[in-house]
Amino acid sequence: MKLQLQIKMNEALFLRNPESSELGKNILKYSIQLIYKTGFEAFTFKKLAEDIGTTEAGIYRYFENKHKLLVYLTAWYWCWLEFQISFHTNNIKDPTVKLKRVIKLLATAIEDDEQTSYINESLLHQIIITEGSKAYLTKQVGEDNKQQFFKPYKDLCAVIGKIITECSAKYKYPKSLASTIIEMAHFQNFFMKNLPSLTDFGNTKEESEIIDFLNDLVFTSLKKS
Repeated sequence: MKLQLQIKMNEALFLRNPESSELGKNILKYSIQLIYKTGFEAFTFKKLAEDIGTTEAGIYRYFENKHKLLVYLTAWYWCWLEFQISFHTNNIKDPTVKLKRVIKLLATAIEDDEQTSYINESLLHQIIITEGSKAYLTKQVGEDNKQQFFKPYKDLCAVIGKIITECSAKYKYPKSLASTIIEMAHFQNFFMKNLPSLTDFGNTKEESEIIDFLNDLVFTSLKKS
């Protein structure tokens, strides 16, 4: 039986809940498509309005600016990914097997989830890889953090960190390792496809190589503890 996905977003991220109307859902749907196609720097509300068939003013009634929209999309993705990890590891008792499942989920291409017709998780995953860090690598990161914009990412790291601790209670850096796993899964995927000389598996272009690398990195570190 498939669990029902429910994601509650931080209300400080939007002026009007985009999931409450057809226009709002289209803003999410078409912004993902446009950011994936053009990149975040070239993305504008004017271009988005043209794709949707609405006005810039209509979009500004939902989001204050494109940064808030990007943070919304990344936060949504982290919530969705935490749900997926919980769903796919729920019946696994062995923490080592559980952690390997998490690594595989993080390093494998995402399929679009049919439960959310207005969110293409496959494209959003690629945006997270290429643009996700721009949500917090900003001058206003401190203020954004005070408003708990990054709580979904922190919650995800806490979930993975807990599994790491279950694997090795003596390991001193579970949260650091958790965030490293996530970031490395993304960086190595990007490097493999765009800057292959920065990896040892650029010619293969196989996600299984990234999974093997992350397993080696993680479990070698845990063994030393």
